[in-house]
Amino acid sequence: MFLLCYILYMDRIYFDHASTTPVDRQVLDAMFPYFIKQFGNPSSILIEEGRAPNEAVDEAREKLAKLVNADSEEIIFTGSATESNNLAIKGLALANREKGNRILFSDIEHFSVMNQADFLRMLGFEVDFIKVDNYGIVDLEDLRNKVTENTILVSVMHANLEIGTIEPIKEIALFLKEQGVLFHSDGTGTCGRIPVDVKDLGVDTLTISPHQFYGPKGVAALYLKRGTKLKSLVQGGLQEMGYRAGTENVPGIVGSGEAARIAMEETDERVERLEKLSRKLWDGLSSSIEYIHFTGHPTIRLPGHVSFWIEFVEGESLLLWLNLNGIASASGSACASNMMAADETGLKASHVLTAVGVPPDICSGSISFSLGKDNTMEEVEYVLSIVPGIVKQLMEMSPLYEKAGKSGR
Repeated sequence: MFLLCYILYMDRIYFDHASTTPVDRQVLDAMFPYFIKQFGNPSSILIEEGRAPNEAVDEAREKLAKLVNADSEEIIFTGSATESNNLAIKGLALANREKGNRILFSDIEHFSVMNQADFLRMLGFEVDFIKVDNYGIVDLEDLRNKVTENTILVSVMHANLEIGTIEPIKEIALFLKEQGVLFHSDGTGTCGRIPVDVKDLGVDTLTISPHQFYGPKGVAALYLKRGTKLKSLVQGGLQEMGYRAGTENVPGIVGSGEAARIAMEETDERVERLEKLSRKLWDGLSSSIEYIHFTGHPTIRLPGHVSFWIEFVEGESLLLWLNLNGIASASGSACASNMMAADETGLKASHVLTAVGVPPDICSGSISFSLGKDNTMEEVEYVLSIVPGIVKQLMEMSPLYEKAGKSGR
């Protein structure tokens, strides 16, 4: 009875920061004037109303550039990380097709990269995929074997938000530079979460998603290394140095810049706190839950990220029960053998889990806990007190668990 009352009246625990983050109050305050007082079009620089917004966009561009150690003219503002990924991949491919037509993606890219494959093939490009190991780290030998003289572009995400693994981007970039191949990386999972230096990484383009580090939604950025050829996908005016036509989202851009500034100041402290919280969560789950399997690399991973799947427990069911108990998390979607294709409910096997070798005959979905700067040790302890009981109840409902028990597994 006490637990029920606690659940009803407690604040919800948000462990889904890989999906999005709340807007920081300082970010919101910085954005507000550009909705009402300084609302002018930043392209209208010949009138007073346009000058302040124009200067604000330039200032935000500089802040985003500093976040990733780029030059301000190397930052292009877009409407989302999905748009940035599309602009990078299609834009690089179209601008450099005279050099070849082969493009490589890793097997665990976000859908905004993976789902470009069919369209690129319609345009005459050849698309192939690079394998990853059981931790989700790109197989460098497979990459070397699949890069041919016709390869013009490779895209490998900096970190995977489903399993938390951070990729060896610098090592990949060094190899691709030797081959004269362009390299795009989706930095959605890393920019603003951990230190990111585009010069050190050696990438040609990098996607930046401010709503992943307490900035607003509906705005993102693309780092484009100086001198790299890129074709615009949106024709119109000459905004964003001619790479992205359309009136800029000034409040969103200002908020992105402020979020970047705060992230630069707080990243080291955030990382240290999140590593402690996630270690507590990982160890607690490991010691209290039978048949649990963690996904992603155990150490080369995003701070505050814990992901796992449990034999005999359907991931979507666990997600719903956690939600009923005031805990927001994410599921890696269904992975059961009878859901290898989308059904009428829209469920589909996670291509990430499949790529890292999670067995479809016993896995029916994963859970990801992604913590943020405001989460506490008390919240972690509450989650650890709740999850084992939910898992036990779901296991007992599974005929597969009953069968395994009888067989002495």
